[in-house]
Amino acid sequence: MTDQNTNDSNLSEETWAKVREILAKFYGEVDMGSARLSAIHADRLQCRQGCNDCCSDYLTVFEVEAHYIQHYQAELLASEQPSAPGTCAFQDEQGGCRIYEHRPYVCRTQGLPFRWLDEHDDGRVVEMRDICPFNDIGEPIEELPEEHCWAIGPFEELLANLQVSIDGGELKRVLLRSLWTEEK
Repeated sequence: MTDQNTNDSNLSEETWAKVREILAKFYGEVDMGSARLSAIHADRLQCRQGCNDCCSDYLTVFEVEAHYIQHYQAELLASEQPSAPGTCAFQDEQGGCRIYEHRPYVCRTQGLPFRWLDEHDDGRVVEMRDICPFNDIGEPIEELPEEHCWAIGPFEELLANLQVSIDGGELKRVLLRSLWTEEK
């Protein structure tokens, strides 16, 4: 697949095919972890079709994920229009996702309780936690066991390393709305 948005690195189709294969496995692992946490937090999660506050226009993805979407959603990108500005370009009229099967990493984990480590200026490392305000019901997320939160870091590192392998460390990001073709 040749595309001006994500083929600036002039990688071969064989290389892009391998990247897509790696991403498919990566997404499978993310989906398994996300499903496990969604089951644990079923009573608190308000995420469902039509709840799309996190589906915003400013989301960017690594070039590898943009290519994955362009490859598997080429027909949609060529034949349909993006949603109105202000919402994710891939949102349909009912608030659903038109690329759900091929959605990027960030969309696969939204709504879950997150945890990550942050280093203060004085060198202290502290654990941070966050959750969508709509899902902040029930047990306080600060009291959840670590394994009941999505650990930000390990999967992001894998994804960043895949991006580095194709762009040499530029960590190029692509605005999701920019994936739509100019000519219809």
